[in-house]
Amino acid sequence: MLFNSFEYLLFIPVVYLLYWSFFNKKAVLQNVFIIFVSYFFYSLWDVRFLALILLSTVVDFFVAQKIFNNHDDKIKSKKWLWLSLIFNLGLLGVFKYFNFFIDSFLDMKTLLGFQSENKWTTLNLILPVGISFYTFQTLSYSLDVYYKKIQPTKDFVAFAAFVSFFPQLVAGPIERASNLLKQIISKKVFSYNQTTEGLKLILWGLFKKIVIADSLAPIVDDVFMNYQDYSASSLIMGVVFFSFQVYGDFSGYSDIAIGSAKLFGFELMSNFKFPNFSRNVAEYWQRWHISLSTWFRHYVYIPMGGSKASKLLSVRNIIIVFLVSGFWHGANWTFIFWGGLHALFYIPIFLMGRNRVYVDSVVAQNSWLPSFKEFLQIIYTFILVSFSRIFFRSSSLGESFGFINRIIFNFNFEEYTHPYGYRMIDFYVLLIIFIFYEFLIRKDERNPFPFKMKGVRVFAYSLVVFSMLLFYDNHEHTFIYFQF
Repeated sequence: MLFNSFEYLLFIPVVYLLYWSFFNKKAVLQNVFIIFVSYFFYSLWDVRFLALILLSTVVDFFVAQKIFNNHDDKIKSKKWLWLSLIFNLGLLGVFKYFNFFIDSFLDMKTLLGFQSENKWTTLNLILPVGISFYTFQTLSYSLDVYYKKIQPTKDFVAFAAFVSFFPQLVAGPIERASNLLKQIISKKVFSYNQTTEGLKLILWGLFKKIVIADSLAPIVDDVFMNYQDYSASSLIMGVVFFSFQVYGDFSGYSDIAIGSAKLFGFELMSNFKFPNFSRNVAEYWQRWHISLSTWFRHYVYIPMGGSKASKLLSVRNIIIVFLVSGFWHGANWTFIFWGGLHALFYIPIFLMGRNRVYVDSVVAQNSWLPSFKEFLQIIYTFILVSFSRIFFRSSSLGESFGFINRIIFNFNFEEYTHPYGYRMIDFYVLLIIFIFYEFLIRKDERNPFPFKMKGVRVFAYSLVVFSMLLFYDNHEHTFIYFQF
């Protein structure tokens, strides 16, 4: 069931009414209902993979108890942690990366001139939707218990609800037990303000998905699939459009997830904070897919020594984190290369000591418009990030370099024709309006309609709904990050 489907628009109010009408007496009733609804929600993709979620839940619930009970014995405690690591990463290894490793091994043997009579075979496996997200969520729970950041819960029902909570089950945000599980354990009390806040975020998320991401998708698909036929200007346009497509798609999903959670009394962590207005790549990673970037910082970068080690070791840690982050996104060398590029972009900023400069500020903090320097910084950062997305979007490294080669050595300008015959000027105007509006609301990602006057808010709601009806094309557009 997709967030941008009519089924979900029917599903969410029914669940909402049942939750607050019949299951609002005790926390355990609310959690049992959440588990049932979440499993039903996930089963609509493939009921067979419910067993994986249940197994992951049981393993990490049990392992965390063992880790906690053996805190005084570091060897035993670490053995139980290794069980969680092997299990969760093993799931990813089999379903997501097995074929990649086999193919890479065979390619390496061929490259080195070796031939073997052994018959290597790949597995015809379906990638379970959301596996990269819920395995990281359960794994972080075991890690937090191991590092003594939290105590494990003895409430299996609450933990199962934490793992399977449907708004963020498929594509995040990747929650921590210290935030979401803590909320799940306590009984939820209805809040009108929380409901209205949730509905606003859902509306804004649907706008970004339907009007921005889905309207740009046919153009992006056409340009990347047929890049040999287009001029450099069209290819650059396709790259820029993809940056807005993937942002509208994924941040739109996150907004809907956070908004849906609010309807049931939960506050999920923010996953996007207007990354397109970042002034360097370090700030970009503080604003883009925050739940993943903080996950890698807390559970990979810091345990390796983080930035407290020597400069050389810190650079090594940065490279490892970005490469692993790229690999997390997909079993393809394009994602690893994409991660490596971001490491190259980040390292000079780190060495100059500017990686934490913009932690607590937004562009044009106390003015209506950015300064000329800030404007150039934003454009430069956007160019770097968009360039890296050529590798993110392409199906192979050869295709990525062919795309770049076409831009450099066939640099000319030709008017692009929309594959469905629509006017391109409409999309340019749409993006300009979208950029200006997001800049207007840049200080609070949780409040997409910050207007004090009721009439202005109603007008904004009406305009957003009208835009969605205008751009809705009656095709099922899945979310990009479902493939990860």
